[in-house]
Amino acid sequence: MSDSISIRRFTGHDPELRRHLPDLARLRIQVFRDFPYLYDGTPEYEEKYLKTYIDCPESVIVLVFDGDKVVGATTGLPMEAETPEFQKPFLEHGYDPKKIFYCGESVLLKDYRGRGIYPKFFGEREGHARALGRFDLVAFCCVQRPEDHPLRPADYVPLDRIWSKFGYVKHPELTTTYTWKDVDEPEESPKPMMFWLKSLRETP
Repeated sequence: MSDSISIRRFTGHDPELRRHLPDLARLRIQVFRDFPYLYDGTPEYEEKYLKTYIDCPESVIVLVFDGDKVVGATTGLPMEAETPEFQKPFLEHGYDPKKIFYCGESVLLKDYRGRGIYPKFFGEREGHARALGRFDLVAFCCVQRPEDHPLRPADYVPLDRIWSKFGYVKHPELTTTYTWKDVDEPEESPKPMMFWLKSLRETP
């Protein structure tokens, strides 16, 4: 990383975080517009979504700055603070949401990829979850798109191999749906999501 790039970790109760939320919202809208999320986001929805992290003092928001510009971010919070849609598959399969730390998004502008920032996202979130001291598992989920999706780029490569390298295991039995509007849709529709899990009881 260059000398101009810095990484800062915030929690939901950090007063300074609030002034960065518009930048985080714009970043999410920009990055998630690409495949596989194809998210046609709005500032209004982002404000509502990010309020979840502000309302949870145990959330973590890691921001990447190039100078004063926010160019990347990753988030996480206790699963029990997430929506019922995300908790439901865990409850149905005998997991205790109180023992799971949920990793939200990792978004990074294209010009900053391949600089070793992405692994730091996982390290920061897992480190925060371990410091809280009550979680057995860390989880994240990703959208499932068909191989023949019309907007799938010819050179698209899923991140499964990288996630496995970081110690995460795919759990096809743990699925849910989340609703948003794709860039090529007239209105919102539910999207299938699949979870990956990693034990926090292992040596980091």
